[in-house]
Amino acid sequence: MALTHEQVLDEFRAAGALLEGHFILSSGLHSPRYLQCARVLMDPARAARLCAALVEKVRGGGHGKIDLVVSPAMGGVVVGYEVARQLGVPSIFFERVDGKLALRRGFTIEKGARVLMVEDIVTTGLSSRECIEGIAEEGGVTVAAACLINRSGGKADVGVPLHALTSLDVPTYAADALPAEFAAVPATKPGSRGLKK
Repeated sequence: MALTHEQVLDEFRAAGALLEGHFILSSGLHSPRYLQCARVLMDPARAARLCAALVEKVRGGGHGKIDLVVSPAMGGVVVGYEVARQLGVPSIFFERVDGKLALRRGFTIEKGARVLMVEDIVTTGLSSRECIEGIAEEGGVTVAAACLINRSGGKADVGVPLHALTSLDVPTYAADALPAEFAAVPATKPGSRGLKK
């Protein structure tokens, strides 16, 4: 069941997951909009609907058999699990250990496994590329990537085909290049890493 751009955003709005203000993203960039995927995924029925639409896009991509879904923690864990469940394959995740993504908890990737890398939101593509590098180091082959929202407006390059439910072109600014009226709004960092002062 395909979802339109507005239907996807309506799901985020209904969950209180599309925020307006001044936010510091995990990349360190500042933005006037923030998508809190944890809130949109906390409702299992909503998560299932969104992930069903994402799975449909992935299946339409012509990538062939997928053996495993791999996500970067923390943001990709729930969406990765639900996509894997709907594809009927296992789901594992990388965690940050000493600043680098690593497999823990006894997770392994079989050599030559055909992997779908799944994220919640792609902004710069940095964590996606890092996860894909980790998959390759473990011997897996990333055939495609998927996310709920590509907030780079389609500009992020993760090195493999990237399927997104929808794309947003939300402006981001370096800390030393904030527009004056935007800089006057107090900044918050609502993500899992918290606001660093």
